[in-house]
Amino acid sequence: MTRQSSCRTFPPSPGRAAQGMRTGNLHDRQRDFAAALLDPTLPMPPGLVGPDRKPDVKRFNIYRNNVFTALIDALRAAFPAVRRITGDAFFTAMARIYVVLDPPRSPVMLEYGETFPRFIEAFEPASSVPYLADVARLERAWAEAYHAAESVPIALAELGAVAAPRLAHVCLKPHPSLRVVHSPFPVVDLWHMNIDGGTPVATDLCGGGQHALVVRPHADVEVRQVTNGAATFVQCLVAGRSLALSTSLARHDDPGFDLARALVELFAIGAIVGWSLRDDADAPPGAQRDAPPTTRRA
Repeated sequence: MTRQSSCRTFPPSPGRAAQGMRTGNLHDRQRDFAAALLDPTLPMPPGLVGPDRKPDVKRFNIYRNNVFTALIDALRAAFPAVRRITGDAFFTAMARIYVVLDPPRSPVMLEYGETFPRFIEAFEPASSVPYLADVARLERAWAEAYHAAESVPIALAELGAVAAPRLAHVCLKPHPSLRVVHSPFPVVDLWHMNIDGGTPVATDLCGGGQHALVVRPHADVEVRQVTNGAATFVQCLVAGRSLALSTSLARHDDPGFDLARALVELFAIGAIVGWSLRDDADAPPGAQRDAPPTTRRA
């Protein structure tokens, strides 16, 4: 039989309370316990004892270390390319600081690391790798796409039901997994060469940026390099903008943006799951909506 190493909480005796140990309510005790777990500079909270009913700092430190290890392992699994670029020692040290500054807000570990790319961007020791945060953004987009809800794509032919004069008012509904990552660096190439099976090669970081489209219409997540205009177009669709405004903004960023080609490619890869027709799609927030939208399968 294996003896469990655990810390248990017992109500503090009047003697302990008299020594200045906080009793507090359950919420306060849980808050103090969580804070001490993630901050090695804090002492073990009062009232925690081992099986012998005596305070046991060693047991608490073991538990604290196990929590750090689990959270760092979750980040390792979610950001394998970032870890390969930095090396395991640097990644572990960086992740440990992140865990202290931004602990989980949800019990679902799949959600942990949402803010990790922004943390990397501001993490001074990583400043010598300026593309690292964008690689992390792409990895986060991949994870979100992988766990996104299922939805059945539609065919481009379904837009044939819309009269030509009204096509400008169509709002396309993207697949729930659809994500876009902009970068001034060759982020798609950098990601590909640093995931399993990839081979790092010399890359010109000043050769122009890349923009990634990430989607999982079926079983596998797809990462595609797209033009700047196409990336802007997709971001506008995700924001609920009409074809007219999405096209205008895409051509502002990329005068050579080809709407017909973008539509064919988006429908071909299963990135569109429905559409709606509304005249107020591009109205500012709070604007009057005079008529309900016409909606097709989503």
